[in-house]
Amino acid sequence: MKKPTIKDVAKLAGVSFKTVSRVVNGESCVSEQVKNKVQLCIEQLNYQPNRTAQVMRRAPKSIAFVYDNPNSHYVIEMQNGILSECRKKGFELVIHPTDSHSEQVKKDLASMIGTNLIGGVILTPPLSENNQLITYLLNLDAKVVRILSGSQAPDSLSPTIYVDDINAGQKITNHLLTCGHKRIAFIGHQLSHMSSEGRLTGYRKALATSSIQIDENIILPGEFTFESGVEMTNKLMEKKPRPTAIFACNDEIAAGAIFAARLRNLRVPEDISIVGFEDSPFSRQTWPKLTTVHQPNADIAAKAAAFLIDLMLDAPCAKPKSYGFQLDLVERDSVFQLAD
Repeated sequence: MKKPTIKDVAKLAGVSFKTVSRVVNGESCVSEQVKNKVQLCIEQLNYQPNRTAQVMRRAPKSIAFVYDNPNSHYVIEMQNGILSECRKKGFELVIHPTDSHSEQVKKDLASMIGTNLIGGVILTPPLSENNQLITYLLNLDAKVVRILSGSQAPDSLSPTIYVDDINAGQKITNHLLTCGHKRIAFIGHQLSHMSSEGRLTGYRKALATSSIQIDENIILPGEFTFESGVEMTNKLMEKKPRPTAIFACNDEIAAGAIFAARLRNLRVPEDISIVGFEDSPFSRQTWPKLTTVHQPNADIAAKAAAFLIDLMLDAPCAKPKSYGFQLDLVERDSVFQLAD
């Protein structure tokens, strides 16, 4: 006669197999009524849990950092932040770069979870913005923590670390306004990235608060790369009148903007002021050094890892947590104070 399985118990008890698994494993987030019902069904079917499988199921002490981001500085800082927390708790880290537009990411992660290679996942934008992917992973019983742009967690789907790009975008635009700039360009806008959208929203809010009409012709889409910074700045320099300042969506774009300005024999910041975002090595390697926004990527990643490890060690029905980061302006040499 065929041995009863966990699914047979679940069917007889009228619950999910995950609930049966939680009862068998002695987890605390199942009501006494359900627990007693499942226990009766286990006895009725004479179901014998596979203890080896149970041990294997508990075995994963690895987490995956899954990203789709061309910025090597961002990726390295994130890795370092996660590793610092993993070492404290005795966890391993699996690095998994991927293409956020490919269905392969689901298959890869399902395979890693199914073979117990990993038990939890940290997702960064744009993957963390994909609720379909997150729901898919949660249905595989994986633990998921998201890093997102926003002023609060968007929902209670999974624990969230959020970064307030809107406030930071407003802050750095206000700095340019305080220095007398009114015709301020914004370059590097990407509709598919919430962080870019947040920075642009902050830029718009700052201009609107100062009653400055927004010129959509000097808000340019582009990639988060040096080359794109050069290309977008060359386009801006053809505008009449030319902007007196540029808000670049990250430091790499800003470095490209400085390079493009120099090729046109423009002085930075005397002829055009340029600011970046993130406080990456680019911000300190350019000349002049960039005024930017400090984004503590390692701290953000460490907090995400701490949330994820807690989630993996605690009861699975613990309420999702959220934590927000406010970003600070870093004033350096790339902004010029215009005469009144």
